[in-house]
Amino acid sequence: QVELVESGGGLVQAGASLRLSCAASGRAFSDHVIGWFRQAQGKEREFVAAISRTGTTYYADSVKGRFTVSRDNAKKVATLQMDSLKPDDTAIYYCARSPRTAFFVTTDYVASQRTYDTWGQGTRVTVSS
Repeated sequence: QVELVESGGGLVQAGASLRLSCAASGRAFSDHVIGWFRQAQGKEREFVAAISRTGTTYYADSVKGRFTVSRDNAKKVATLQMDSLKPDDTAIYYCARSPRTAFFVTTDYVASQRTYDTWGQGTRVTVSS
């Protein structure tokens, strides 16, 4: 059974950077989409970024140009580099893994929470103004 563990959250000032990691246990990692979502207090969980099994990346408009998602299949780790952080980025960040997927997936597929069957426990990111 695969487990996902996020780390790297914290409290930073606006304009700073943070690097979140998502470490997977278990055998399966490389054949799956890894997605990042976030949930701010009082709001619904929303898509942030994703990376397919081929390394294609996808971003929400709100983070495009500031966040970078990557993966290291050998280490079974995905990362979310977050630069130029804003107070609006304050949230709990979750990584998630899809079931085994085809090589090519659509933006709608990776952005839907229903795509993912394994979720981490979340890591809190707080950005002060």
